[in-house]
Amino acid sequence: MATNHLENSQTSHRDATYTLGRTSHETTRLIEQSRIYGESTQRLCKRAGITEGMRVLEIGSGAGDVALMLAELVGPKGWVVGVDVNPAILETAHERATDAGMRNVEFIPGDARTLAFSDKFDAIVGRFVLMYMSYPRRAFAQLITHLKPGGIAAFQEPEYTLYPAFLHPDTPLMNQLVKWILGVFEHSKAHLDTGMELYCAFVDAGLPPPTMHLESPIGAAKTWAGYRYMATIFQSLLPLLEKYGLATVEQVDVDTLAARIRKEVLTSKRPFFLPLHVTAYSTLPT
Repeated sequence: MATNHLENSQTSHRDATYTLGRTSHETTRLIEQSRIYGESTQRLCKRAGITEGMRVLEIGSGAGDVALMLAELVGPKGWVVGVDVNPAILETAHERATDAGMRNVEFIPGDARTLAFSDKFDAIVGRFVLMYMSYPRRAFAQLITHLKPGGIAAFQEPEYTLYPAFLHPDTPLMNQLVKWILGVFEHSKAHLDTGMELYCAFVDAGLPPPTMHLESPIGAAKTWAGYRYMATIFQSLLPLLEKYGLATVEQVDVDTLAARIRKEVLTSKRPFFLPLHVTAYSTLPT
């Protein structure tokens, strides 16, 4: 089964700099990200009602993790189209789908705001993508034009404005990491409050008020994967941390970062919060 994408017209959108870069390391980080956030994304999609036989459009596919999860949800009678503006990373997504024997998913390079499809979709899903788009509410309204009446919109976006609430005198390293993260996103013009703004995005686009949840991966165990994942985040952030004059390679010291975070958590007995995110879903009126 193939999807006919008719055109990818030029866009004048001035989106934020993709803060985490386009390197091979970033591809690895995205796969690791899905191990951390995948469970909450799957919960979102199941709560939203995405099920067997549906035709789903996934925005910002990256290395393909969300699309592959959706392909399992919709089954062999369903179909998933993953879109990303980075053609190179979609090669990885395609290879992973092939290796997994997934024949009900395809990946298309382009901007989903301007791509045209021959048919409407039963659902549209996005994870950590609106925050990089200029005017996220307007972008959301453009994206849901791909939905058929009664179609499902399910989005998951970070909410960085809440991060400073977890600063504490006993966790100086974590405090510094939060400040660096917020600094990079502010300089790159990414939207720090996209999670909470999802409500307005849905309502302004004519959808019923969405069902929403606030979640965060949080851990304090010695073997928690979140320590390593935060180090991968900073490996991707390093070029912009230096570009914006926020930190040097020596200050971040990525090679020891996971171990230092773990030590601080165990010493302070304060759990470590990865970026919080909001999930939201609603159904387009018929």
